[in-house]
Amino acid sequence: MPDPWAGGDEMRGSLGRSVLDGELGFPVMVVHREALEHNVTTMAAFARDHGLELAPHIKTHMSGEIAARQLAAGAWGLTVATTRQARRARAFGARRVMVANQVVDRAGLRWAAGELERDPAFDLLSFADSEAGIDILAAHAGARPFAVLAELGHEGGRAGCRTVERLLELAAYIRRTPGVELAGVAGYEGALAGAAEVRGYLARLGEAVERLDAPLLTVGGSQWFDVIGRERPGIRAEVVLRSGAYVAHDDGYYRERTPFTRVDGELLPAMEVWAQVLSVPEPGLAIVGMGKRDAPYDEGLPIPRGPGVSVLRMQDQHTVVRGDLRVGETVAFGISHPCTAFDKWRTLPLVDRDHRVVGTITTHF
Repeated sequence: MPDPWAGGDEMRGSLGRSVLDGELGFPVMVVHREALEHNVTTMAAFARDHGLELAPHIKTHMSGEIAARQLAAGAWGLTVATTRQARRARAFGARRVMVANQVVDRAGLRWAAGELERDPAFDLLSFADSEAGIDILAAHAGARPFAVLAELGHEGGRAGCRTVERLLELAAYIRRTPGVELAGVAGYEGALAGAAEVRGYLARLGEAVERLDAPLLTVGGSQWFDVIGRERPGIRAEVVLRSGAYVAHDDGYYRERTPFTRVDGELLPAMEVWAQVLSVPEPGLAIVGMGKRDAPYDEGLPIPRGPGVSVLRMQDQHTVVRGDLRVGETVAFGISHPCTAFDKWRTLPLVDRDHRVVGTITTHF
């Protein structure tokens, strides 16, 4: 089997060289191979050990190299947010794709209907929480019906039927509408505040599954997969996690929220940004050549890896920090929230523990 991390043309001349020698320029975001592979293996093992399936949400990375590794580790399929991402997932080799949204994109539905007809082995699932959405799906169905997961939400959450009774009404509508078929139940628990709320929500999902005799339940699974794993035996359906951020983890948002703070095991931060100090306009104040175009900032600012340095604020191309730094010095930063990190780069060097380039991660946002 070819090495899924093999360097592409953009990095081929840099294979074996350290990113810190400056030949790739700064700032540069790198992905650590050892941490990435550890996270893929760790999450696959957690799902397997708890009787769960894993359909990683590839909106996090949109990378063929990473998707190939997740599929090779036994992923049930790939999860996406849009039909455009679904096309990419197909190009990445997925035989089963879950669109974790109500699909109303007519061009995307025409593609999906054609793809289902072209390849009888391809499975596509999507969410629905309204009759209007079902009517749009049915109007664009081809030779094979669209497989639909009736979505149960919760008060104050995003999409989804707000009660089990409402979901049952929708499921009945799906079952009598040509061009669509009920495949199961979907939910998203990530916005809930604590384990008690998650358990209550999972109980409602389990009730919906039982009353529909549904064969499949899918849930989010980045912040509460430990609770889901414990509740799994009480749900009489195949349970599919859509975890995404685990693959790169981070030094901020998910470091604080990962269920591995509550259960055995750990995820490792796989991404960091290296940047140079451009200016020291005042003692103890430095301007670093890394900004909002280079690193995520929506769920916390970058985290300096060195001692005595703190980030004050970020601008488009600059980050203002406190610390005893020198002009031209190179500084490493961990990131917070990988889902808005990969999308800032089309090509990222994959590095070993000595920061030597060993491959390429390409993204397709």
